[in-house]
Amino acid sequence: MNPSSCDTFVALPPSTDGQRIIFGKNSDRPCDEVQEVVYFPAKDYSPGAKVECTYMEIEQAAHTHAVVLSRPAWLWGAEMGANEHQVCIGNEAVWGRESADEEEALLGMDLVRLGLERADSAEKAVDVIVELLDKYGQGGNCMEDECTFTYHNSFLISDRTEAWVLETSGQYWAAERVQDGYRNISNQYSITTKIDKEHPGMRDYARERGWWDGQVEFSFAEVYSFLTKGRIEASASRYCEGRRLLEKSKGRISAQTMMDILRDKESGINMEGMFMTTGSMVSVVPKDLSLPAVHFFTATPDPERSVFKPFIFVADIKQLKHTCSPCFGEEDPVKRKPRFKSKPIRKHPLFVKHEVVAAIIDSTRERGQRIVQKMRELEKQKVEETEKYLSAGVEDATVLVHLFSNTVEEEFKVYSKA
Repeated sequence: MNPSSCDTFVALPPSTDGQRIIFGKNSDRPCDEVQEVVYFPAKDYSPGAKVECTYMEIEQAAHTHAVVLSRPAWLWGAEMGANEHQVCIGNEAVWGRESADEEEALLGMDLVRLGLERADSAEKAVDVIVELLDKYGQGGNCMEDECTFTYHNSFLISDRTEAWVLETSGQYWAAERVQDGYRNISNQYSITTKIDKEHPGMRDYARERGWWDGQVEFSFAEVYSFLTKGRIEASASRYCEGRRLLEKSKGRISAQTMMDILRDKESGINMEGMFMTTGSMVSVVPKDLSLPAVHFFTATPDPERSVFKPFIFVADIKQLKHTCSPCFGEEDPVKRKPRFKSKPIRKHPLFVKHEVVAAIIDSTRERGQRIVQKMRELEKQKVEETEKYLSAGVEDATVLVHLFSNTVEEEFKVYSKA
């Protein structure tokens, strides 16, 4: 399989419209894969408790934070998500000189969820992920198929004050702090000489392998990549296109800006084909601790033909049933060895309805345009409604308990009239 991946973005003041951090990601996955949006409440655990990740069981933390996740429906982890402390994480597949491990360990997507469940800041999430990476390693098939698809992982992590880029190669890693402006990652190493944290043996290992002579300034991307940084900069890649689109709106980047970037097909950011954008996320996180953050998810493929629906962390949220895929328990072919001998239907209710409407949009021009217009009107209405919470706070949290699910039901109504 040709290397394909995602695009993740973050913008911080002064690049954003106001004192807010804007996070966004497209998850690009196999075109037949279902992505669900699910919620898990905060929880306390007894000493010695274990948690079963996608392929392996590890020690559970004493406490896990509430999380909302967008994830391929067959696995435990997540492609992207946020927690109740407004930490947001998205990961990317990356390839380099070090071979990706086929032996089952933690997937990068497991590390996304573990970071969100265990960290209340972006920097702590970096620490959580690298500690787990050191203890358990990363590896295993990243696709629900007997065809093995493996990669290393990079992560973009943000909170209310800053962002971090964490890039890994096997057990080795480097991290870069981002305190203003904007940053994006795609399926290539991008950390060069600005390294704020690193694996203690990263440079020695590179020297031992003959990748770095110890004399020239150390650049993680140049040393650990197949490509040099110069070639990356010169390529017409999604990384460069994403940076160009962020630069174009610098100083006024908003939720709508990020949604537009994620919908951009000309740049390749909204991917089509055998690998396509199967889910998208945009988060608006005020720096003011008294204000809530709003996290928008599509839970459906192709953001151009999807509605970004808002989620706000409040008490008493229940599982998001309209975007939750069927559970097959211990009979799931992912859990039974040899794995992936069959593939059950994992479509959630929204996916099923969206699939029908997407076919109408593709096949009937005028009718399709009317449907998309109604979808955009619903989305615009929700962006405007949640703006008051972003600006003035929440007086009655009970009205937000079903915000995401109610918006999905409004999306159903749009489809029923199609």
